[in-house]
Amino acid sequence: MKTGFDHEKYLRIQSEHIKDRIAQFGDKLYLEFGGKLFDDNHASRVLPGFQPDSKLQMLLQLKDEAEIIMVISAFDIEKNKIRGDLGITYDEDVERLMQEFTGRVHIIERSGKLGLGTAYIAGFKWALQQGYEYIFEMDADFSHNPDDLIKLHDACANGADVSVGSRYITGVNVVNWPMGRVLMSYYASAYVRFVTRMKTRDTTAGFVCYTRKVLETIDLDKVKFIGYAFQIEMKYTAWKLGFTIKEVPIIFTDRAEGTSKMSKGIFKEAIFGVINLRWRGMIGKIKPKKS
Repeated sequence: MKTGFDHEKYLRIQSEHIKDRIAQFGDKLYLEFGGKLFDDNHASRVLPGFQPDSKLQMLLQLKDEAEIIMVISAFDIEKNKIRGDLGITYDEDVERLMQEFTGRVHIIERSGKLGLGTAYIAGFKWALQQGYEYIFEMDADFSHNPDDLIKLHDACANGADVSVGSRYITGVNVVNWPMGRVLMSYYASAYVRFVTRMKTRDTTAGFVCYTRKVLETIDLDKVKFIGYAFQIEMKYTAWKLGFTIKEVPIIFTDRAEGTSKMSKGIFKEAIFGVINLRWRGMIGKIKPKKS
């Protein structure tokens, strides 16, 4: 009996072809796959010899040379959307993937809404425990382009202590925001610069790479803000402790999924919190973590 698809040949030829393409583009190549990366039971039915995880097995041939990023829409999780093929919700699917890819996919589960800042700090502490040298934060609503992670990494690898994916370092690089939101964000950063005397133009940016030494030096347990002002406090604290901050130009696109969590309370925290932050800096309250 002849099979319609040579699985082993596919793994060999495709992985070799991808390696050749990577070499052509300076060891950097972004790929997107059509269809399902795994659990492709339909393809395996219509194409004898094709396995449901053939694409994934092919990528595993490159595991020592390529980074694989899997994205699951937070909107699908929030709405308890059911996967039609497996009959499970997407948050259950995340847990399933953790079992499938032990040591590669991680999730921290917390009870209730405890604020943006505390979520970041929980992630920072976990990353430090794992021994990572570069720790990134980014939005989960597709506003930040994963391709730009490389630029942030390179900035830190080349000497910066903190790199910021900046919307305002080369003008205003924001797509699909209403003008009122653009002006509020832009002048909020200008207000922060005026009060704190920081040179960073995008002080409220949420796309950041921290080197390990920065997060080890900042006393994360003393970070006070839990809303968007958390972003300002982290940058200001790093700057006051003598770390260098480099802004990397990015294009910020309005969220593809989900809704904004902005509220009057968060806005008030940012406006008045910045003044308190400057005062703490002036009287020497911002100090390195005690070892």
